[in-house]
Amino acid sequence: MIQRGDVSPVELAEASLAEIERSNPVLNAFRTTTPDRALSQARAAEDAIRRGEYRGPLHGIPLAVKDLMDMQGETTPAGSRVLADKVATEDSEVVRLLDAAGAVIVGKTHMPEFAFSPASNNAHYGPVANPWNHAHDTGGSSSGSGAAVAAGLVLGATGSDTGGSIRMPSTLCGIAGIKPTFGRVSGRGAATLSWSLDHMGPMCHSVIDAAIMLQIMAGYDPGDPRTRRVAVDDYPAAVDKGVDGLKIGVLTDDGAGPMGTAAVMEGLQSGADALAGAGATLVEVAIPELSALSALYGTLLVIEAAAAYEDFLKNRLDELGDFARDRMLVAYAYSPMTFVRGQQARTILRDRVTERMADLDLLILPGMPHEAPPIGVVQSNTRFTGAFNALGWPAMVVPVGIGENNLPVATQIVGRPWMESLVFRAARVIERDGPWKGRQAPDIGVTAS
Repeated sequence: MIQRGDVSPVELAEASLAEIERSNPVLNAFRTTTPDRALSQARAAEDAIRRGEYRGPLHGIPLAVKDLMDMQGETTPAGSRVLADKVATEDSEVVRLLDAAGAVIVGKTHMPEFAFSPASNNAHYGPVANPWNHAHDTGGSSSGSGAAVAAGLVLGATGSDTGGSIRMPSTLCGIAGIKPTFGRVSGRGAATLSWSLDHMGPMCHSVIDAAIMLQIMAGYDPGDPRTRRVAVDDYPAAVDKGVDGLKIGVLTDDGAGPMGTAAVMEGLQSGADALAGAGATLVEVAIPELSALSALYGTLLVIEAAAAYEDFLKNRLDELGDFARDRMLVAYAYSPMTFVRGQQARTILRDRVTERMADLDLLILPGMPHEAPPIGVVQSNTRFTGAFNALGWPAMVVPVGIGENNLPVATQIVGRPWMESLVFRAARVIERDGPWKGRQAPDIGVTAS
């Protein structure tokens, strides 16, 4: 519609900013809006499109950025007071790529301190309410991004995922979110939580929107040595290729007992049924190593986070919120050998999981074991997510139903490294043929129309 001139990017940006102003007092999704930058980008997009210089499907689209990614001239607190005065001198690589694609960035979204929580809890800036039920949490750490997309304040948002921080809020807010392969998207210009576990990715209403955003965000960045020179597929073109002939594992055991609430397991079954109906061969598979990987990821994360913020732990400890501070201080209880042994165990467990999936194209499992908890309740939500940060494999969630308290549940699709296209294909089938079928949060924002 923007390309044809049926919708004005300026009017769309104005509508997004107005909806944020209306909804943010309830949701607390945005730390700040950037109206001057957004409207300048929108006007530039409108003028360029009139001249026939359409850049692609993100041109003129209002997006939000998680508040650990730098935007030139804006502060990047990353949910903390100790970084509240840090003004970025240039855009992060992800923001630069979105800007080059013509996107309109309307603001920066709330998150827990240093992205170090599975919930939205933040002692400095407050929690983020779930658009489906305001008494419940959005999950963390891409909390505001999840709420902003689900409520229709923007059409997409960036997130980071160190142990599930894209997939958990996407699950609890009923949207699509993907953690791509480690090294697929640059983290340059984003506050680090864990050097070897951080992933950047998109959060959107739909699988195709996520594919469009990842297409822009992905690629080698010489400024981030974690990225790799691996070809980027045409993700939007792959989305609707289906799953006929694929062999997909359905997780039955992760080594940690019963896997989820009734709604979670019904959703997983509905996702499996959709895939089977589209021609995939399903195989039940037990991967008990996932629970060990999840525990291992937590140990590595604590140690790497303490290393990232050691200066603040030594010199500004009293300015940190209790939750992030106490989690990082745990690192000092480990012996010097723990990190080395953890990395050795990581390699062994990766080999075992790879062997169990040797004959499979993809794996499906729950996004989370339960629906969103009440605000203020911080649960250990990374059971089904953290293992794939330790592995570095691509993983995506799509909503598959509504559980208790009118709250969404999701199924997760996991692929081998660099196989995001297959993940998108299966996610699209579940989205298209499963029980969700485009359902949206109540009181959806005006931008969704």
